[in-house]
Parts: sequence; C-alpha cells; structure tokens
Amino acid sequence: MRKTKRPQADVPRVPPKEAVKLYLIMLPVLIYIFIFSYIPLYGVVIAFQDYTPGSPFLFDPSIKWVGLKHFTQFMSSMYFWRLIKNTLVLSLYNLIFVFWAPIIFALLVNEIRPRRYKKVVQTISYLPHFISSVVVAGMVLSFVNADGIINQLRGMIGLSAVAYNNDPNAFPWIYTLTNMWKGFGFGSILYLSAISAVDNELYEAANLDGATRWQKMWHITLPSIKPTIAIQLIFAVGGLLSANSEMILLLYNPAIYETSDVVGTYLYRESLLGGKFSSGTAIGLFTSAINFILVFAANTVSKKIADFSLW
Repeated sequence: MRKTKRPQADVPRVPPKEAVKLYLIMLPVLIYIFIFSYIPLYGVVIAFQDYTPGSPFLFDPSIKWVGLKHFTQFMSSMYFWRLIKNTLVLSLYNLIFVFWAPIIFALLVNEIRPRRYKKVVQTISYLPHFISSVVVAGMVLSFVNADGIINQLRGMIGLSAVAYNNDPNAFPWIYTLTNMWKGFGFGSILYLSAISAVDNELYEAANLDGATRWQKMWHITLPSIKPTIAIQLIFAVGGLLSANSEMILLLYNPAIYETSDVVGTYLYRESLLGGKFSSGTAIGLFTSAINFILVFAANTVSKKIADFSLW
C-alpha cells in the first residue's frame, strides 16, 4: 500500500544480515503460497478441454482441445444473466450494509470509556465469527421458517405466518443480516487496530479547542483510518462477483433460486455435483478474470480520489 501524489520519505536501508533474517521469516509463507496457490494454476488448462476425471490434460495427444467452448456455453446459458444479477445484488447488499458495519462498530467501541466494559463488548461481538457457518445457517433457517420464532412473534400480534425461508424476496435480507451478524465484530478488529495508532495529541488538541466527541470522531478518527477503509473497499469491490457461496449454499433451496442462485452455487452444482469439471473451471476462470478487472478499476479510482492504492 502506498500514498500517491505525496512525496515519499527516505526509507532506511536494512543491513544485509537483517534482510536475510526477514527473508527467512517470510520463506514458509512464500513456500505455502507457491505450493497451494501457484502450482495448481496449471489445472486451468482443463477449461479449454473436454476433460473427464482420470484422463490426462497435459502433454498427451489424446487431449480434446475445445478452445472457448465452455466459456461461450456459460455466457449463452439461460441462467447466465440471472446468476450475474443475483451475484451482483447480493454483493452490493454486502457492500452497502455489511462492509460499513465493522467501521461504525469500531468507531462506537472506541468511544466507550470504561475499559472493562469495552473488553466485554468486544469479546461478545467476536463470538459469532467462531460459530460454524453450518450452525449459523441452521439457526437462521429455524428462526425464519413457518414455525420459527419470527412467525411466533408475528402470531402474538395477530399476523399470519410467513415461510421466509421459501420467500425469494426475503432471501437477500436474510443473507445480508446473517453475514452482518456473523462478521461485524471480528471485522472491526482491523479498524480498532488502526484507531489505536492515532496520535493522542490530536485528541488533546481537539479537547483544548472544545471539540465534542462527534467532532473528534468525524474530523480525527475517521480520516485517520481512511487508508484502511480504502484498501478494504478495493478488496470488497474486487469481490463483487464472488458472493459468500458457502453461506448461500447453506441457506438457499430450489424454491428461491430466483434470487439466491449465484455464480458460485451454480459452479458447485455444475462441476462438483454434475461432474462437468471443464465447465466449472471455465466458470471459475471467468469469475477470477472479472474480479481482477474490478480490483484494478477500484484501485485506480481509489488512487485518484482518496490518494491511497494497493500499487
């Protein structure tokens, strides 16, 4: 991460012996990334073949190369635009509501003065992150079905029961609120860390000027964590075509495919359940390419508007 349009301070040179130590510390992570992220990349060639499990896909004359066949089939599929629309809608819901929840929570927690109470609030907010997604999805589905607690509360005030788990219009909100509840506390750790690095002298100067808590939050705290927000926003925009497929798979059912079926769930059914590995690889490669374009575009916009970028 670097700032643009601003002079860079001279970076002190690291002595060779210290540099070797730093590289040795990085080595296990680099090896891990190389083994699990780079070596498997050769497998993308099956997106351009008619591949069947067990058959060779490199350096063999029996390989059936089909070019862009699987890409064109996916983009001409009757489900293509529904998948793209649902993926973007659910991702935008996350971007509008879920992304900002940890930031707001971190700003509010920072204003809590009793240290013990602050720790209790933080600990409680982190707990949902450590609950299995399967358990969370099961809880949510039990709450929103026709006999769930939500419909029991509706019955207490004279309203009829609604099976929200089978309501296509309710799914985007169920999915968004579930993600928000599960992730806002743990996601706030990054922003709380950035806030803790803010110079206390800024707050002391603001106190001398008679600034209120709101003014200090708006004019000191929030601008100080702007670089962190900008970088996280770039990643969020870059993942617009990668909704949380794991949670969607646990929450959705065929009755609500209209609004819940996304690229990731379709890929799961097409490749893992349907055995069409070439088609699934093509869909995954298509998604990755679009996400890369989105990251690049978001980074460019952030560089021009906020003066912060990934590169």
